[in-house]
Amino acid sequence: MAAVDSFQFLYREISRSCSSYFETLALVGALYTASRAVILLRDCCTLVRVHFLPRMIPSKKLSQRYGDWAVIYGASEPVAKAYAEELARHGISIIFVTQDHTFVRDTAVSLSQSYGVETVVVPADFSLDQAASKPIKEALRGKDIGFLVNCVDESLTCPQSLIEMPEQSLLDSVNKNVAVATLMARLVLPGMIERSRGAVVNISSAACCRPLPGRVTLTASTGYLDQFSRALHLEYSGKGIFVQSLIPFQIASSGQQPSTSTSASSREGWFVPKPDVYACHAISTLGVSNRTTGYWPHTLQYGLMRCIPEWIWVLRSHVLTSSS
Repeated sequence: MAAVDSFQFLYREISRSCSSYFETLALVGALYTASRAVILLRDCCTLVRVHFLPRMIPSKKLSQRYGDWAVIYGASEPVAKAYAEELARHGISIIFVTQDHTFVRDTAVSLSQSYGVETVVVPADFSLDQAASKPIKEALRGKDIGFLVNCVDESLTCPQSLIEMPEQSLLDSVNKNVAVATLMARLVLPGMIERSRGAVVNISSAACCRPLPGRVTLTASTGYLDQFSRALHLEYSGKGIFVQSLIPFQIASSGQQPSTSTSASSREGWFVPKPDVYACHAISTLGVSNRTTGYWPHTLQYGLMRCIPEWIWVLRSHVLTSSS
């Protein structure tokens, strides 16, 4: 009994001396829990504000908010084509800037017949340097350009080591996804600034958020487009120009997603929307968020990805790569 009494006495003394530390730890734990709850509430409010309210509350026509014409670069990509069709559905005339004349010309004719809008196809060979910008400037002259849409090259999603890429393919990729996208913004911005309205939309990929094995050029190119968009918005938002960075995850018939599984790109589902479904959701976020996935299930994926440490993400990517 003496030993038990001694232990209880010792325990009471230790508890009394450490009570202040326990209270401090409890306070720290309560503050941390409260902060996480506030962040979660903020993210939920942002999700509703960006993805749901714009689709429920009527707003001005896109042509009244931004302009009557849109310039689409990269329309051979399914996402850019779907985005162009969604703009045409809202009565926006389209200027396609592309090297793939045949495919885009068929798309232009289809949009013109379906929605009664004007369409123009501008052939541009950007390997000719500044000479390629002349026909684009001619096409833009006298038109109320309200939109510019740049889309990353989908071929970058194919796993390939940097040293395995041919030098010319590497140069063409950097030119198309970095230099030309920047040049297109340079061409349309003066007119937008003069009219004090316009929107620049750069469609890249959520691959810009985390490095991926076998996709160095994709991660770098999408990272550039993302940072370019954010910097451009900071510089020109005060002049009436809205610049948006779209960072989607996987889209059906598209490999634009930070995943190492190429077979999954053809499966459609809740988290893998069709390009037209994605474009319909993404265009509703225009003017609301300057950096978003454009599709609310992708925003949930993005929130989960932010919670996963980078080393676990990379390890998962390596496991999927080795198993495929």
